[in-house]
Amino acid sequence: MPIETEIADLHDADLAARLQRKIDGKTKPLGALGRIEELALRIGLILGTDTPRLAQPQLVVFAADHGLAAQGVSAYPSDVTWQMVHNFLAGGAAASVLARQHGLALTVVDCGVRHDFAPQPGLVSRKIAAGTADASQGPAMTPAQCREAVAMGRDVVRALPGNALLLGEMGIGNTSAASLLLARLCDLPLDDCVGAGTGLDASGVARKHQVLARVLALHAGAIEPLDALAAFGGFEIAAMTGAVLQAGTERRVIVVDGFISTAAVLVAHRIAPHVTQRCVFAHRSGEHGHALMLQHLEARALLDLGLRLGEGSGAALAWPLLVSACMLLAGMASFESAGVSRENSVR
Repeated sequence: MPIETEIADLHDADLAARLQRKIDGKTKPLGALGRIEELALRIGLILGTDTPRLAQPQLVVFAADHGLAAQGVSAYPSDVTWQMVHNFLAGGAAASVLARQHGLALTVVDCGVRHDFAPQPGLVSRKIAAGTADASQGPAMTPAQCREAVAMGRDVVRALPGNALLLGEMGIGNTSAASLLLARLCDLPLDDCVGAGTGLDASGVARKHQVLARVLALHAGAIEPLDALAAFGGFEIAAMTGAVLQAGTERRVIVVDGFISTAAVLVAHRIAPHVTQRCVFAHRSGEHGHALMLQHLEARALLDLGLRLGEGSGAALAWPLLVSACMLLAGMASFESAGVSRENSVR
């Protein structure tokens, strides 16, 4: 079930050299701003300029239900998915608060929530179905549903302004889908991939592991990235995969949140490997397996705060660092313009 997406290598030696000279010429010791300098360089390369400006950032929360939740793999019931969608739209969720604080436009996309929402500002209704099927009984999605969800994610991003996309998600049971994708696509033992999710105790994690082991065995033939995605779910992960591919095609800066969002990037990376050049990984979450996922993608997260909320909360918390990186590149004086001796830079 291939999806053809061509995303070019961002390698540009001339631009990289110009950006590095500009960074090194600021009134500071060489490398003194540490990873903020790396971040400025990365943003400049993504946007294709040595004067990068972040414009109209979009925080998009993709929401859907998972049939596998019926097997008790989460500490919360599936109804929490639609209740949290209302909470996002009412402004009460963590992602809503952080979006207001940092001036991020917040859009919630109903990819397949088992609830009917009235039309309202901030909500995009693109429901594929009322939740995925139970992956312990058969594929979570049909091939057609999977492709539709990926295409829908691309459509959502295509319709949004700006040059930065912050990924968020909501879906009870989606850490199970992400764990299964990690185990299958990275060929890792399930023990290394399964965590507490929304807060399972030790016995709950053990039960979750047993369920996921059965699911993994049932879909042993789902090896290719989209086949695995269809087997394990969910609609929101598939839509995020499409969103990542579209944002990568448009050379938007993609700010990746936690475990679930990174699972979508993992799938997108298998389809178009250069897409990760457009990604800034916001944080390493407290969810078991996320560190392995980042390691597989050769990614280094900006923050490590023990977060495991999802919603795009970590992406929103990291956003000011991206803004600061661009502001420093644009606003700091050079040694020449400030009349500061360069010899001081090596102290």
